Amino acid sequence: MKSIALVSAALLLAVASSSRQPLVAGESDPVPSAAAPRPYPDRLQWWAEARFGMFIHWGPVSLKGTEISWSRANTNPRCPNKGAIPADVYDNLYQEFNPTRFDAAQWVAIAKAAGMKYLVLTAKHCDGFLLWHSQASDYNVSRTPFRRDLCAELAQTARAQGLRIGWYFSPMDWRDPDFRTERNAAFLGRMQAELRELLTNYGPIDVLWFDWDGREPLYDQARTYEIVKTLQPDAVINNRLDLGPGNNNRQLLSPFAEYCTPEQQVGAYDDQRPWESCMTTSRKNQWAWGGADDGVKSLEVCLGMLIRCAGGDGNLLLNVGPMPTGEIAPEQANLLREMGAWLARHGESIYGTRGGPFLPGDYGVSTRKGNRIYLHVLEWPDETLKLPAIPATIVGSRVWDGGKAEVRQTAAGLEVFVAEAERRPLDTVVVLELDRSALEFAALAVPGAVSLAAQAKATASNVYQRLAQFGPDKAVDGNRETRWATDSGTTSAWLEVDLGQPTRFSRASVRQAYPELNRVRKFAIEVWHKDGWTPCYRGEDLGAKLSARFDPVTAQRVRLNITEATDGPTIWEFQLFK
Repeated sequence: MKSIALVSAALLLAVASSSRQPLVAGESDPVPSAAAPRPYPDRLQWWAEARFGMFIHWGPVSLKGTEISWSRANTNPRCPNKGAIPADVYDNLYQEFNPTRFDAAQWVAIAKAAGMKYLVLTAKHCDGFLLWHSQASDYNVSRTPFRRDLCAELAQTARAQGLRIGWYFSPMDWRDPDFRTERNAAFLGRMQAELRELLTNYGPIDVLWFDWDGREPLYDQARTYEIVKTLQPDAVINNRLDLGPGNNNRQLLSPFAEYCTPEQQVGAYDDQRPWESCMTTSRKNQWAWGGADDGVKSLEVCLGMLIRCAGGDGNLLLNVGPMPTGEIAPEQANLLREMGAWLARHGESIYGTRGGPFLPGDYGVSTRKGNRIYLHVLEWPDETLKLPAIPATIVGSRVWDGGKAEVRQTAAGLEVFVAEAERRPLDTVVVLELDRSALEFAALAVPGAVSLAAQAKATASNVYQRLAQFGPDKAVDGNRETRWATDSGTTSAWLEVDLGQPTRFSRASVRQAYPELNRVRKFAIEVWHKDGWTPCYRGEDLGAKLSARFDPVTAQRVRLNITEATDGPTIWEFQLFK
């Protein structure tokens, strides 16, 4: 093993010679490169080919069913948590933590059934509790009634079953009274001692996942990276150790940070910098166990996360929050098995691929490998899918799991047609065989129809707590991450757009995004004439995405009139087309 001095010299040399320029604040949204996908470094190759991993947030807080760390009351004004659980209650939950049904083999079996290739466990979260036997801190699992070393059991079992293992390690410790004070050096000594234990006692560690909290990163980063590189030189390291005020999780600020970490959303297309979206199975978007009423997102939503991550050239780290018993909740386990069943049939189009060559869009995404392009058509925009021209000849086409795909290739572009009977309900995977490698050219934008309502003046009957971030304009801004929302308890509402002049249209698209927020039971799309509002389309149970066709109408004012909803309807996008 290299000495600290030798490693330090190597790190300094790497900083001086690195061709990867750190991103500065503001460069958070990568712009697709004009070059072909950048090859991954050899040490990241396994991680990039894996595409899919399991995140595990767990600890004594599972006894409360509340969010890990954030539900703890604040005892350090330099930290951001302001939870409802008094610190003396939260900090003593470990005395009741006895997950007698924990079985590392069960966790690993569920991950493998899901098609996941690596695991990342919250060995230490921001609340400071350690899931391993530690000499550096007595606030650890050995002092619980359970006593067993959870990190040891999971690492050993994962490796035995062929999965990679990683640790989430919070450099922050909101419980430590010295953290971010004039006594921060004392905190650093303890934090780095914990890190050494975690990287010394459990064999090869494949991923080290640091976190951040938006505050000053006083972690002696140079020395901390040095510890990691000395003890686990092959570990893949994420970008969060360096992040602080004014930064975001899409930035790489150090040559030792190897991938970006967009959170709770699919990252933007980027085939030059590795990235991984961390997202939750929890219906409430909670990381830790959310209690018996938590529930899970639908298969459609979670598969969409994975497919869109792969199509954007990134990974998905999908989180589970085990119960206080130590078991992964049945609804989470069943969801993951369903994802695994899909991957068992379609995995070739996900594992070991690169994103592109067609950029993600409303239609879906594309992935590529060797001489193949895999079109993941999640939504057919019309009878045919129109794509830009590529510098290769298509020599074959088919629907991946059986079916005919007709492709017309001209100098102007591609047109792909699959009969409606052969389209799949979640994802129609169309394989295009090329006469050359699909990795030789840069990503290409897919022209899409522009909504007539884009950026139009919008008004609404109700806005959630009158907050601008949930205003009616968010339903016509073309951003899949923003939405118009209404107050809880609202059972009817309307959203109106003014197109500026009389405009002819015959199709509307309404997106609610998540099936668990499908609250609209009855609705109508209406146009204003001098005699009042007239419906051009009526419907029930709006669903996650509606594509409504009707006889052409001409109007300046159009509204989505929700006449019946279960509770506070919310709409991501309202679009109109010719």
